[in-house]
Order: sequence, then C-alpha cells, then structure tokens
Amino acid sequence: MSTHERFTTPFGFHSTASEVIEGVDLTGKHAIVTGATSGIGVETARALAGAGADVTLAVRNVEAGNRVAEEIATKTGNSKVAAAPLQLADRASVTSFTDAWQGPLHILVNNAGIMALPELHRSPEGWELQFATNYLGHFNLALGLHQALAAAGGARLVSLTSTGHLFSPVVFDDINFERRPYEEWTAYGQSKTANALLAVGAAKRWADDGITANAVMPGGIRTGLQRHQEGSMTPEIEEAFANFNWKTVEEGAATSVLAAAAPLPEGVTGRYLEDCNEAEVKPALDQSATSGVLPYALDADSAEQLWDVATGMLRA
Repeated sequence: MSTHERFTTPFGFHSTASEVIEGVDLTGKHAIVTGATSGIGVETARALAGAGADVTLAVRNVEAGNRVAEEIATKTGNSKVAAAPLQLADRASVTSFTDAWQGPLHILVNNAGIMALPELHRSPEGWELQFATNYLGHFNLALGLHQALAAAGGARLVSLTSTGHLFSPVVFDDINFERRPYEEWTAYGQSKTANALLAVGAAKRWADDGITANAVMPGGIRTGLQRHQEGSMTPEIEEAFANFNWKTVEEGAATSVLAAAAPLPEGVTGRYLEDCNEAEVKPALDQSATSGVLPYALDADSAEQLWDVATGMLRA
C-alpha cells in the first residue's frame, strides 16, 4: 500500500448525490450502473442522468429496470436512460452485455450486490455465490468493458465495498468455502474486501489508459438489503448495525456519485472512499466499528494476486 496525502472534500456524511454533482455537465458521456432497480443504485443513476449522462441500468429484472428508467427520464428530463439485462453470476450474461456495448464508456459503477446469504449457494461453476456475484461478476464486467473505458479518455470505475470488509480478507487458499465451514458474514466480508482490491488493481493496471478506479463505502442505508438481514446476525454484527448512524438513500449514493463524476485531483485513484472523503486506514477494527479501512483491503500485492486468481477462474 502506497503512502499518499489523504483525499478530502468539502462534503461529508450528510451530503447528497445531488449536492456533490451540482454544476457537473455529463452531456454526451455514457454511464453504466449495475443493480439500479432499488436503493442507492437508482439514486446514483438518477444523479448521473440529471447531469446529462446517457445511463444504462444493468439489471437482473429488465421489466423493473424499464420502470425505473422511465421514472428517471421523467424526473430528470433526460430521455437517454435505458435498462439492459445482466446476471453477474452468469458468465454468458456478462459476455452478452459486454459484447453488445458499443462506443466509449465514461463511467462504470459496480453497485449491485447480494448480502449474507444464510446458506451456502454456489454458481454453476461451483463458486461461492456472494464472491461470484459481488466481486467476480463485476471483475468480469470491467474486463469486458476495458477497451470501452480506455476509449473514453479519463473514465471512472467505481467499485462498491462495505464496512463489512472488516469481517474477512480474501482467503486465497479457500475462497469458495470448500474446506472451511461456511459463514454468511465472512463470505460477505470477503467479497467486499475483493471489491476494494478490484479498485486497487485496476488503478495500477489501467492508469496508462486514463482510467481512475476507486472503492466506495456508501454507509448504512435502510434499504431492503439491510432490512432483510435483521434477526439473522451475530451479536457482534448486530452491535455494528446498532451503532450505524443511518443515511438516507440520497446520502448513501453521494460517495458513489462523487467518485463517478465529481472533479477529482490527479492521482486520486486506488483509494477507499466513505462519506465523500478518503477513509482513514486503521491497523485494526473491531466488529462494532462503522468507518475506516483495514490495510488488507488496500494491499497492492493482494490486489495483484486476486487479479491473477480471478482471471484464472474466469478462463477455467
């Protein structure tokens, strides 16, 4: 992990997506937001469309995506909002999506995710489903769109992570829980650490293409994803959720929108952002912590190893 000056902005915990993108003109630019049928995905897409971007909602449920696209178009006056099918855990679906993309891509927001599945589920390849969806599907998507991002000149890649990363590093010798007992929050934490490392890896590998990549922790938002998990948490994780100062959806999307479209100083790439600023790196976090980033989620060697491992998995 390199040493650098910590990135700060005038924005903070309660800043909204509309506030951080005020004055930004995205006319003529193309954006993709995954998982944009609910929660902060919708608000992220709305903010980008409101600034003039052509926005593609990459979603599992196209019917729901079409409804959201129509609502965003009506609210923003921007008719260039559309939905397209994407199943992140399905390699064929990701390939179909990336093969169909034409032209440059200025913004890719890897927002979609699943959270703490109570039982072990696997993709058709045998990959643990949270890792396959939250990280590997987005990694595959970014690889498939790399040339489109490079063609944009100054593209932004945003990788959604979580305070949940503190529950686990990437366990390279048993990513898919083939030998260790499955634990839902450990699996979730591993996938969110991987998402942070995706940004670290892309920032290094794609710097010469003008691509900026940052990980974003949106904060605690009372979306359906969080509410669904209440009652199924360990005491330590229940304490962490109890300590959250919950955000609105508009506040939760602010850091994603800032990373995707707000002016960023040169060199702000490969960072872990929260509350519209770069997070403090802490040597250790207890499970009741609600902010900060652990060093293993920013480790350049781990990012390199994960990139190689994931590439191998996708080629198998």
